[in-house]
Amino acid sequence: MPTRLNSLRNAVLLFVLLPLLLVVGGTVTLGLQEFQTQMENRMQADIELVARSIRLPVATAMIDQDVTTVQQSLDSLFQIDQVFGVYVYDAQGDMVATSGPPSPTIRHPGEAQAISETGSLGAFDEHQGREVFSFFLPLSDSAGRIVGLLQVTRDVSPFRAYVSQLRWQGGLVMLAVSVLFLLVVLIGHHRAVGRHVARLIGAMRDIGDGQRGLRAPEKGPWELRRLAITMNGMLERREASEAALQAQREEQARLEEKLRHSEKLAAIGQLAAGVAHELGTPLGIIAGRAQRASRRLPADDPAHKEMKELQAELERVETIVRQLLDFARRNPLQQRPLELQGLVREIVARVQERGKGREQVRFDLDGGALTVAADRLRLGQALENLIDNAAQAAAECVQVNWRCQGDTLECVIADDGPRAGRGISDEQAERLFEPFFTTKPTGEGTGLGLAVAQVALEDHGGQVRLDRDDPQLTRFVVTLPLASGACRDRQPEPSAAEPVQDGQATGGGAA
Repeated sequence: MPTRLNSLRNAVLLFVLLPLLLVVGGTVTLGLQEFQTQMENRMQADIELVARSIRLPVATAMIDQDVTTVQQSLDSLFQIDQVFGVYVYDAQGDMVATSGPPSPTIRHPGEAQAISETGSLGAFDEHQGREVFSFFLPLSDSAGRIVGLLQVTRDVSPFRAYVSQLRWQGGLVMLAVSVLFLLVVLIGHHRAVGRHVARLIGAMRDIGDGQRGLRAPEKGPWELRRLAITMNGMLERREASEAALQAQREEQARLEEKLRHSEKLAAIGQLAAGVAHELGTPLGIIAGRAQRASRRLPADDPAHKEMKELQAELERVETIVRQLLDFARRNPLQQRPLELQGLVREIVARVQERGKGREQVRFDLDGGALTVAADRLRLGQALENLIDNAAQAAAECVQVNWRCQGDTLECVIADDGPRAGRGISDEQAERLFEPFFTTKPTGEGTGLGLAVAQVALEDHGGQVRLDRDDPQLTRFVVTLPLASGACRDRQPEPSAAEPVQDGQATGGGAA
């Protein structure tokens, strides 16, 4: 309730409309009062003029004691509409002649004599329920002696009734004007101010309830528009601060997650290095003895076959140990100028040599000769793991393309393996670069290839990510930041390892 009483609308009514109505009402009242005064003065002047018009003939008739002439003068004057009654008194105050109702003012002869001695006089009186005005004018001879008194009266009741009617009508008009002004103020306030304030309040309420992106309507008078603009600016600054704070929190969470991941990799690397070191010597001894035993056995001996299978499994174990060492090795980079095209061709040749039973897989290379500064062993290891995974997953083709974009090298390895871009689920994609996680069947993968590639690329300041947007391909995108001028285009050089095939390569890698 206090809020409603102290509203802007009520303030306008109280401090604008009410004083205005009081001023108008006071002006009308004073105007009616002045009108009544002026009209009464005018009536008095008219009666006085009428009285003075017959003063001389009546005075002459009084001196001559000609009562008939006096009566005739009075009768002629009584014919005037404004005249209510005309009366003549002698010097002693006795009634000499009359025309009209009995005198409403003089009650006994002594009053007429007293009035005659004071000179002309006007007075209001009531007669038979009617208000009259009487003007008294002394009658004198040529010597100035008072010979009588002339009284002319006028009925002012109609005028007073008219003034009363004007006041009553004025009151109604004031009431109607007040109601009209009230409606004008209320409607004008709503149209000019109220609805815009209501919109502002509604917008602020919605924003207070947690709705984001809302803005106060910039409509209405200039002051309200400025208020809305200021509020919107405040909201924009607040949302920008919240967005910056949220981005900072996300970045902090990302860095914390990266730190935890790094700590996890470091712990796994230490464990892997210890395990690889402890297994290396026994495995070497077992492999050597198995090889010597295999040589001593005849080729048709069943034990010879068993020894060959044992050697194959030992080689697999040695591969796992080597990958463990590769994963644990975080030696400082030995960066040298490296020709990328030649490195990729060498890697593809080695992968083709190891790809027994996958001779149908075709390698499409697309990219110019680029010289980059990198550690040949670590970068080659990362790219070989990605290309080898793509070759194992591919159905027909592996695409490898690279290009220099400003100060960034982008290399894309892609395969068209089973179910292509959607062959890896969302859950698998989140864990794809975790050590010892693999999508391959048991016994066919260690889950270290992508982890080793990621570590090597991160050591170079780059990254590798999975891109599944193309439904026809599974793509791994490698990006490396390069110093200005470190990436130089050169004309492609022919290589015997693998001819570069024409065509646009989209790139990617197998899971």
